[in-house]
Amino acid sequence: MTPLEVTLREYGPAVSVPLGAEAGRALAASDVLRSATPDPDRGGQWLLRAGSRVGALRTPGGLVVRIMPKTPVDRLFFLLGFSLDPARAWRDSREGTVDTGTYDDVVPALAHAVERQVDAALRQGVLQGYREVEESALVVRGRLREAEQIRRHFGRTPPAEIAYDAYTADTAENRLLRAAAERLLRLPGVPGPVRRRLAHQRMRLADAASLIRGQELPRWQPSRLNSRYQTALRLAEAVLRGTSPEHRPPGSVPLAVDGFLLDMNQLFEDFVTVALREALREYGLTARLQAPYHLDTAGLVRIRPDLVVRTGDGRVPVAVVDAKYKVEKAAGLHNADLYQALAYATVLGLREAHLVYAAGRRPERFHEVRGTTAGPDGRGTRLYQHSLDLSREPGQLLSAVRHIAGRLTGDRANPTS
Repeated sequence: MTPLEVTLREYGPAVSVPLGAEAGRALAASDVLRSATPDPDRGGQWLLRAGSRVGALRTPGGLVVRIMPKTPVDRLFFLLGFSLDPARAWRDSREGTVDTGTYDDVVPALAHAVERQVDAALRQGVLQGYREVEESALVVRGRLREAEQIRRHFGRTPPAEIAYDAYTADTAENRLLRAAAERLLRLPGVPGPVRRRLAHQRMRLADAASLIRGQELPRWQPSRLNSRYQTALRLAEAVLRGTSPEHRPPGSVPLAVDGFLLDMNQLFEDFVTVALREALREYGLTARLQAPYHLDTAGLVRIRPDLVVRTGDGRVPVAVVDAKYKVEKAAGLHNADLYQALAYATVLGLREAHLVYAAGRRPERFHEVRGTTAGPDGRGTRLYQHSLDLSREPGQLLSAVRHIAGRLTGDRANPTS
C-alpha cells in the first residue's frame, strides 16, 4: 500500500489529513510543524500547518510530509552554500557550484547536489590517510597499550593490546560522505536515477565505517590533501545535521521521523551574518556572530545579537545587526523587533541598530527613538530596517548585502579593496 503523502507550504494554510491520534499527538508535540491539531469538522483527521521548516519527512505510521519553500530551491541552496563556504561562494561559474538539476523540491535537489559533489570528490580516487587504530592482536605492531594490557589480560600475552597508525580509506572525510549518501537513500522522494547513483557512491566508499545514528559526527580539518573533498564534506554535514531528531510526547512512544528539514529562520540568519561578515572585511572591520552579552548590571538577563561589528582590533563596537526571516511591514507591526534592537544598541553604547528582513515595503527605513540623548549630529538613537529580496539573483543579493555593510559603517569608511 502506497504511504499517504501530504504537501504543505512554508507558512501556508493548514491541510486536513487522515491521521491516527497517536501520530497526530506526536507531530503536535514535535517542533517539525507550526501546528498540528484535530480537525473539528472531520473526525479522524488532523489539521497540519507548516512553519519555517522545509523539506520532507516520513513518520513510522507511513505518512510522508513534504514542505515546499517559498524561496526558489536554487536560491535556497545558494543561501545554504554561501553560509557553509563563503570563500567558494557556490555561485555560477565558480568552483563549488551546487548543481540542483531540474528539481524544484528540496529533497530531490539536495540528493542530486550531494551525489554530484561526491562524484566530483572521488573522481581522482578515494582519499586515504593515517588513522590511529587500537585493537587486540596476536602480533605486536606499533606500541603496546600497557594499561589496557594489564586491565584486560593481567599482563598475559597474546593477545596484545596495541595502537598503531594505519594508512586506510576509513577516514573522517570518507565516513561523512558515506553517511550522507546512506542518509539520503532513506529519505522519501529521492528520484530513482539519483538513488541509483547514490548507491554507487556508497559502494565506492565501502571501506569507510558506517556512522551510528546519534553518534557525534567525525571531525575533519581542511587541508591541501582534502581540498577536492571540501565542498562535498560541507554539504554532507548539512545533510547529517538537517536530519530530524526523535520527539517523545508525554506518555507515548517517540516519533522517530526519517527526513531532511531546513529551518529557513536559521538559514536566513546564517546567510545574512556570514555575508555581512565577509563584506565588512573590505572595510577593515571584524564581526562577532552570536556573541553573548548581559542586559542588566547583575548579569542575569542574557542577550545574544546575531552580529556585532567591531573595529579591526576587535575592541570597539561599531554596529549591531539582527536578522529576521519575516516581512518588514508597516510601523507598529513588529514592535518587539524594534524593542530588541534598541536593547542591543543601549547595552553596546551605540547610537543605532539594524534589523535585516527577508522582504519589505522598501529597501531601507529608520525610526528615531524619542527620549534618547542627541549625539554630535543632533539626532537620537536610530533603528534601521533593511530588506533583502530572496527571489533576486545571487549577484544582486550579495550586492544588496554589501550596501547594507556600507550603511553599518555609516559610510564613513572606505573599502580597503
